[in-house]
Amino acid sequence: METKTKNNHIGRKISRIRELRGMKQETLAEELGISQQAVSNIENSEKVDDAKLEEIARALGVTKEGIENFSEETVLNIISNTFTSNDSSTINAINVQPNFNPLDKVVELYERLVQAEKDKVTYLEKLLDKK
Repeated sequence: METKTKNNHIGRKISRIRELRGMKQETLAEELGISQQAVSNIENSEKVDDAKLEEIARALGVTKEGIENFSEETVLNIISNTFTSNDSSTINAINVQPNFNPLDKVVELYERLVQAEKDKVTYLEKLLDKK
């Protein structure tokens, strides 16, 4: 029986870190002084030479070792174990209870629409009277 070795595709790790940082390939390319296609090629490469990896790490704001040891499971564990919210805004965002009657808002908007139409008719009648 064969045991699988841990996936160490450096390009995918670079891509995922870049995405987590909210950075586009174009931005990373600009930071590195290369084309977007070159960044795409790097992200599709299983291995990246050490000097280039150092440069990429600097542009991403992480260490070379951080890229080499990156694990999405670890990131998710850290986030889930450290996220705390001391205010009720997070809870309220999930369970929104409006403090007004939505039907009243519909009626209010309808009345404003009718008034706007009446104003248009009055304006057009004035234009016709002038001619």
